[in-house]
Amino acid sequence: MLPTKKRFNTTLSKLSLAFHRKSLFITKLQNKDSEKEIEVIIKNWLRISDIKLGWIDDFDKIIVKYARYFKLVHVFKGHKHRLYSVRFSPDSLKIVSGSGDSIIRMWDIESRKQIKMFKGHYSLVYAVEFSPDGNMIVSGSEDRTIRLWNIKSGKELKRLKGHGSCIFSVNFSPDGKTIASGSLDKTLRLWDIASGKEILKSESESAFILSVQFSPNGQIIVSTTVDGTIIIWEVNSGKKLIQLLMYNGAASCPKFSPDGQFIASCSYNKIIGILHVGLEEFKRLRGHSASVNGIAYFPDGQIIVSCSEDKTVRLWDIKTQKELQILEGHSMYVSGVDISPDGTTIASCSWDATIRLWR
Repeated sequence: MLPTKKRFNTTLSKLSLAFHRKSLFITKLQNKDSEKEIEVIIKNWLRISDIKLGWIDDFDKIIVKYARYFKLVHVFKGHKHRLYSVRFSPDSLKIVSGSGDSIIRMWDIESRKQIKMFKGHYSLVYAVEFSPDGNMIVSGSEDRTIRLWNIKSGKELKRLKGHGSCIFSVNFSPDGKTIASGSLDKTLRLWDIASGKEILKSESESAFILSVQFSPNGQIIVSTTVDGTIIIWEVNSGKKLIQLLMYNGAASCPKFSPDGQFIASCSYNKIIGILHVGLEEFKRLRGHSASVNGIAYFPDGQIIVSCSEDKTVRLWDIKTQKELQILEGHSMYVSGVDISPDGTTIASCSWDATIRLWR
């Protein structure tokens, strides 16, 4: 170990270099960007200032990772009714959207054009997402059916029936072999994709199931209900492992962190919750002024993005529980949000019938 005086001088040199780099970076920003952008980036620097001095050695990496300021880059239009769901493809090059017009649309990120329509549902499409291999889309609808679609041909591959009411949520298992679904019939169901058959049915007993999601390892599923309960289920048996009343109001859109240790969820009482699965500890993020409708983790698991009926999309630091940025532009409720797998782009959808792309 270096003598104390030498360590101090070394640290001082590193700090001097770091602040010099910051000054150069801010000067470049001032030449091309707004004061608002600089303010957000400085907040991000302050946010990580409690990390040990060793972070200075990786300053350039930190700039790339944290000093991102998202701006609106495009507005997709085409749906004739309010939107409920938007999801990125695994390669981050496409998005798929579901709407009250009963049509599923696929959009190309780079060309900024609609590239496919999937028609077949005869009522509202509440949930859509790509399969893990990117070759299929699954959708859930008010017409009580789950449908699988080929993204190249646009044709329906399978139609899964069994739910007795609206299907609000669908999710592929990580291996792409199973689909989980949640419905107003108070059941969570698992479906085998190859056969198209229901392989498991579990009931929430007292409340409608609004959302479902597999864990990253595919061994458990989390669901949220209209009475504010979060339930964690074992996939193989359908057994309830954990059942917690988390909110005073409906809970929705649970998302596992990339490492599977935390579950973020949102609620109609304006709160975002972060649950530590093993310890059952619960953090609350407050800032939205109306119901929170959607949430997603960035790939590093350190930042989340949320959307709300207050017409905003917001970014949050999980460690500090602080709001990092507010994205505004939608003219009505923001009903869904997603982050591209490469972490560079945010997509939001709204009751204003648009999808907005932020980078």
